[in-house]
Amino acid sequence: MRIRNPAVVFLLIALTLGGLSAATAQSNWSQWRGPNRDGQFTGPAWPQNLDTNHMRQLWRVDLRPSYSGPIVATDRVFTTESKDKKFEVVTAFDRNTGKQLWTAQWEGAMTVPFFAKSNGDWIRATPACDGESLFVAGMRDLLVCLDVQTGQERWRFDFVKRLDAPLPDFGFVCSPLVDGEFVYVQAAASFVKLNKRTGELVWRTLTDKGGMWGSVFSSPMFAELAGRRQLVAQTREKLAGVDPADGKVLWEQPVEAFRGMNILTPVAYKDMIFSSTYGGKTIGFKVAHADGKFTVTEAWKHKAQGYMSTPVIIDGVAYNHLKSQRVMAIEVESGRELWTSDQSFGKYMSLVAQGDRILALDQRRQLFQFRANKEKFEQLDKRKITDSETWAHLAVDGDQLFIRELNALTAFRWSHDVASNRSPAQR
Repeated sequence: MRIRNPAVVFLLIALTLGGLSAATAQSNWSQWRGPNRDGQFTGPAWPQNLDTNHMRQLWRVDLRPSYSGPIVATDRVFTTESKDKKFEVVTAFDRNTGKQLWTAQWEGAMTVPFFAKSNGDWIRATPACDGESLFVAGMRDLLVCLDVQTGQERWRFDFVKRLDAPLPDFGFVCSPLVDGEFVYVQAAASFVKLNKRTGELVWRTLTDKGGMWGSVFSSPMFAELAGRRQLVAQTREKLAGVDPADGKVLWEQPVEAFRGMNILTPVAYKDMIFSSTYGGKTIGFKVAHADGKFTVTEAWKHKAQGYMSTPVIIDGVAYNHLKSQRVMAIEVESGRELWTSDQSFGKYMSLVAQGDRILALDQRRQLFQFRANKEKFEQLDKRKITDSETWAHLAVDGDQLFIRELNALTAFRWSHDVASNRSPAQR
């Protein structure tokens, strides 16, 4: 078919380019746990093997320590560092070469309590990117907005000074969430919404005591629950659904944990919220809506305890790394345990799912690939990936894998001759 009208031709080209641009932006690992904050990857299929023939190292740069996961936006990858116990540093690298593109820093280091010293005083939160701006949480309850291309600071919000909030004892741990024109963070012993272009405070809710009990470990997410899109936030003591428009708390539920150690980010499946806590239990909460009101009930409880690792959900099953350092498969709607691995892993494990595959990076420097199998624990391969500990969440984008070890950032690429362009679900 030949289109003769130039205006129509221009419109089709614009729509095509716009669609490609949107698809590219969506595919980038632009925030904590990926574009949808669910640990799900939709790009080229991973090979079953993790050896150097199937996954080769592109580059590696030495860095100062950090727990922040790397994030990817278009042609660059970003990560953070803590420098000289005084400064926090953000750096942009070319994703293909490792060349430094820009760096920015500010004073912001702090010391965490003695019983958390074994895990360091380093910057913790993973940044978020909307393609134009980079949003970085500093340890001293500071949110900084930087230009993606240049690293120039656009604005900053100091929650301690601006809101007269207590300095969090464990630092700013929550990873920023960007949605539309706004950025959401759990800071200032509360949950807040800011205008992403100006840094203006829009609302503040779920205010608590602060101090030792105000250093929220979890990060917020969006979920469709009982027919309504809402924010889900887990504090040190409870889980809550929040209206993104005005900050109204739609429902809330206490969550038991030792010293408020609600660390993992809750995950949603249908109208269920899955959480698992240190010193508590693994729990499924059911959210409902009737007569104009939301209710939340404890649908089931399992004795297993989570710790720091956020699970991935595949076909209604949550694959969860536990305090016991084992992996458990549990049905989200029923709470029925399918299996728990005999094998133990590190203290922490970051998980990314693709079809029926799970990539898992544990704190002991090991990268694993599992199959999502309801019948049994099934390990496909493993590979020692670095010489220093790996606490940060891994990032996957296109045919590349980025790993932030404690003292370096390394980029890998799947071999094109073995990685199919189809996802496992399409085979």
